[in-house]
Amino acid sequence: MIYFLLYLFVEVMVTSNISGEIGGLLTFLEIIFSAGVGLFLLINFRYTVNQSMSMLMSGEMSIEEFQKLSLFTLLGAVLLIIPGFFSDMLGVALQFSFIGTFIAKKIFKLKNKKYKRKDNDDAIDVEVMDIDTLK
Repeated sequence: MIYFLLYLFVEVMVTSNISGEIGGLLTFLEIIFSAGVGLFLLINFRYTVNQSMSMLMSGEMSIEEFQKLSLFTLLGAVLLIIPGFFSDMLGVALQFSFIGTFIAKKIFKLKNKKYKRKDNDDAIDVEVMDIDTLK
């Protein structure tokens, strides 16, 4: 709840300052333009996910990177639809994967987990032979 109130405060302050500088007509046009870009990104989100999925299947990307990229692209598109200059700045920034990763690490305190393969000394090696080849 406190983060939402902080976001709302920053959004109102940034939007009122910028709209006071550029005027009402340009503010209106920016809101319409950014909402159009956000809708375009949402409509084409399936293509972005398909491209990321093919990169995941070919081994160019890990599952964690795939999840982050998809989540931040979607969140950025939604933020572009929401009227306001601060949300638009965040929405554009989240379209770039390195900024989304930075935000996840610093603000949300997410850490990359490195998984190591454990060697199991209790495992039994087995060789399977076909009965017909033994004759």
